[in-house]
Amino acid sequence: MQNIVQDISYNVSDSGFYGEFGGAYIPEMLYANVEELRRKYLIIINEPEFQMEFNDLLRDYVGRPSPLYLAKTLSAHFGANIYLKREDLNHTGAHKINNTIGQILLAKRLGKKRIIAETGAGQHGVATATVCALMKLECVVYMGSVDIVRQAPNVARMQMLGATVVPAESGSKTLKDATNEAIRDWINNAETTHYIIGSAIGPHPYPDMVTRFQSIISEEIMWQIQEKTGKKYPDYVVACVGGGSNAAGAFYHFLNNDKVKLILAEAAGKGVNSGHSAATSILGSKGIIHGCMTLLMQTEDGQIIEPYSLSAGLDYPGIGPLHAHLIKTGRAKVYAATDNEAMLSVIDLSRGEGIIPALESAHALAILGEIGLKKQDNVVVCLSGRGDKDLTTYLQYIEKNNIKL
Repeated sequence: MQNIVQDISYNVSDSGFYGEFGGAYIPEMLYANVEELRRKYLIIINEPEFQMEFNDLLRDYVGRPSPLYLAKTLSAHFGANIYLKREDLNHTGAHKINNTIGQILLAKRLGKKRIIAETGAGQHGVATATVCALMKLECVVYMGSVDIVRQAPNVARMQMLGATVVPAESGSKTLKDATNEAIRDWINNAETTHYIIGSAIGPHPYPDMVTRFQSIISEEIMWQIQEKTGKKYPDYVVACVGGGSNAAGAFYHFLNNDKVKLILAEAAGKGVNSGHSAATSILGSKGIIHGCMTLLMQTEDGQIIEPYSLSAGLDYPGIGPLHAHLIKTGRAKVYAATDNEAMLSVIDLSRGEGIIPALESAHALAILGEIGLKKQDNVVVCLSGRGDKDLTTYLQYIEKNNIKL
């Protein structure tokens, strides 16, 4: 793996901002922890010993590099070359473990003995519990009680790995509320505990730190696309976005190459204007959530509007500050897919390629017909996770909506 740190124009500023988004808006009791991270994270993650341990675990434990697969049925359907970046084949079944390994190695070097995390779809929670088991660290995962029901397989996996899963019962009882509970825990246990944020969200340095650990995705895409096509870069990179860690990682090495079109897929839920949506960039405005300035769904007086998506991992009222900056500057374009459109993409990929995708990833597949693909375009879709965790949701939705298989 190349050095994680790269000096690119879309990198975070010294003050923790991507353009007008980012920063660290935190309670005083967390200042010492966040400041310690800010001062030390770049130094630690670029130490040769850290790099060696990180790279060895990515290779031998996670199973990287993840394949870049030409999906022939999808390609024929859309009239372009559709490549799937198979993060679903990583150990634990998603991209989340890239960041979890990095942050736990960092936490150990900071002397932390206890790890906490939030999770929506459960993949970040599973990845955290997995690496905590490997590293012999205490692990507590906060998860909305609604998500605990709809992601029961991942809850069982976390518990099997030795993690304590704590339900969040406030608000919509989903990802936002799990994050709130995790932050409360961190405030009360700041000296002993490291909080692993799984998305490219939160106070600086978290968005940048998560993005750097996930940048292995785009680093591999660069040499894989050249190996597959003879070209140095793809024409499009497409990824789903809530907080946006998989998108941040898939985009990272292409941010300054305007020949690569960056496409984000949000969750429209029951429809962007239905009142049951999580299409943050379309419905949101500038505001502060979970320690950073970004785009979020809120009322005129700044109260957060509860998001909705069938997908637990995209059911979040905000978007990462890097993505807000990419959208604001026009570097990335955003499309929104409804629950139904995502479900149809799940079925199409399952039947057409023999791959059952995570519901989050299916949103990226669902918008491919909207972006104006041309023949011979090389398109990389970040298949951020596998669909095992969503099978109950899939079967219930198919039955409820009388979808013919």
